[in-house]
Amino acid sequence: MSDVYILGGAQSDFARNIDRQGETLFDLFRDTLAEGLGDTHLEAGEVGVCHVGNFVSDLFTGQAHLGGFFAEADAGFDGTPTTRHEAACASGSMAIMAAMADIESGRYETAFVLGIEQMKNVSGECAADNLAAAAWRGQESIGARFLWPAQFAALLEEYQARYDLDRCWLQALSENAFRNAKKNPLAQTRNWTITEAHFAEDDEINPLIEGQLRKQDCGQVTDGAAAVVLAGEAFTRDWCRRHGRNLEDIPRIAGWGHAGAPLRLAPKLAASRESAFVFPHVNKAVCDALARAGLSDASSLDGIELHDCFSITAYMLIDHLGLAPAGEAWRVIEQGIAPNSRFAVNPSGGLIGLGHPVGATGVRMLRDAARQVSGTAGDAQVDGAKTMATLNVGGSTTTVASFVVTR
Repeated sequence: MSDVYILGGAQSDFARNIDRQGETLFDLFRDTLAEGLGDTHLEAGEVGVCHVGNFVSDLFTGQAHLGGFFAEADAGFDGTPTTRHEAACASGSMAIMAAMADIESGRYETAFVLGIEQMKNVSGECAADNLAAAAWRGQESIGARFLWPAQFAALLEEYQARYDLDRCWLQALSENAFRNAKKNPLAQTRNWTITEAHFAEDDEINPLIEGQLRKQDCGQVTDGAAAVVLAGEAFTRDWCRRHGRNLEDIPRIAGWGHAGAPLRLAPKLAASRESAFVFPHVNKAVCDALARAGLSDASSLDGIELHDCFSITAYMLIDHLGLAPAGEAWRVIEQGIAPNSRFAVNPSGGLIGLGHPVGATGVRMLRDAARQVSGTAGDAQVDGAKTMATLNVGGSTTTVASFVVTR
């Protein structure tokens, strides 16, 4: 694959409630776009193509066709091609994949990718119902109050049946997320008061949501947007010359993996009963990304931004990295997953600590991976990070995407 560089990007404050502030989805889009252009010192006319990652703004806000927001926000984008991408929680990663293909094919030299979701403008029950569109509505978790907690509670039961999983490791993952979020000035939970009691099996402080999953096992409902600007090598060389930068210091996407699977969870679980992994296609996506980056396995990584929509999701994804025997992700957690450990997991705070504006998550992960390898992650920095990965899933791993970022 040809090199695709990450010139910079932006992220909104995930603690914001756009509706309460009297603002709209467009305001969030416009501000993030402007910040991304400012961070890369680019004008709209220097961007060849634009991609938007978004899951269900149609349901949350009644607004679709988000590509038109580029020219609404900045007249310099009038005439620039734009496309919106939907793949549930992997929508942002699919927008990145399309932008990479545009650059690798030679169609365009630069691409602006923006992921966005507004979710706090409706009740919790309505939000849960909107998010159920990522499953097969009427075919899965019928009768559950909250479909996605119910789906991943079923995954927890599958892990317990196959591997005798102890919930203490899920607690460790949640604690890591909230602890890391405290160091992230854009994290939704950075100012929350979280004590050990909040992780206990206490039905008042940490109530059950669905199955065995409790409140602190769950990712956040978030308003937010994130952006990255991608470019090919020739443009990046010229950009570096103009701005006094060195090409060797610019983060690049060294490898990618992309896999799909059936929409429903149950057939996926049934099909893998004789396999080493619960979701073989998840492992394949990671291995493909590593191989394209020229890495033999995940031990070459300094850390990862992965999709902890629930603590059990994080456990499953660590399991599928191949750093320990299948079903024994606890070994990786036990060795340490904090930013100062051998293998850092979600130094940003992840979806549980940082927040999860669905369409923005894949883009946010890539931006944070790029910031890590360029040494600009601030208090969330992993010391000496040179190679990071992302692992983003949509639905019950129906869509999986992984990127390896280095410099």
